[in-house]
Amino acid sequence: MAENEEVMVENAVAEDASVKNGEAPKSKRPSASAKRPDRKDRTPKKEASEFEKKVVSVRRVTKVVKGGRTLRFSALVVVGDGKGRVGLGIGKSKEVSSAIEKATTIAKKNMKNIPIVNNSIPHETIGKFSATSILMLPAPEGTGVIAGGSARAVIELAGIKNIVTKRHGSSNKINCVKATMEGLLNLKTKEEIARRRGKSVEEI
Repeated sequence: MAENEEVMVENAVAEDASVKNGEAPKSKRPSASAKRPDRKDRTPKKEASEFEKKVVSVRRVTKVVKGGRTLRFSALVVVGDGKGRVGLGIGKSKEVSSAIEKATTIAKKNMKNIPIVNNSIPHETIGKFSATSILMLPAPEGTGVIAGGSARAVIELAGIKNIVTKRHGSSNKINCVKATMEGLLNLKTKEEIARRRGKSVEEI
């Protein structure tokens, strides 16, 4: 017991000496900040993606099976970089968030290049898919995007700023998006046509 008391006295004398010399006394326990990092630092940082995405539609699909009904969700997502690259994808899952993630992954794999001339399309085109057809016309600067909701998502993410469209037939969102993609993929620039024909741009 006497030895323990002597050790405690020596520690107290050492702490008093360090305080007099201007040194901070050493704490026996580490501080709470040293134990665990700040909560803000623990949150994972999301990397900035070069693509933008738009969820065109989320549908609830019910399938009747022997044991009852199974409920699933189908999501249609359009992804683009606003510089002439755009893609679409359809994902299905039991949860909405999972369906959107699957659709986004599929859309990024199916990216297509769209020719753009003066923030518009090079020429008139008609896109057809199933019972939907969409007419697309080039427009001068300042016109803006004149299109419906589903077609607008594809056109804006492709980077087209001035265009006039008119839909005919079915208004199904999946058909409209796919018809818009078909019409944009049919576009050809003057240089591409001249190269295929083996002529110069002036000769066409």
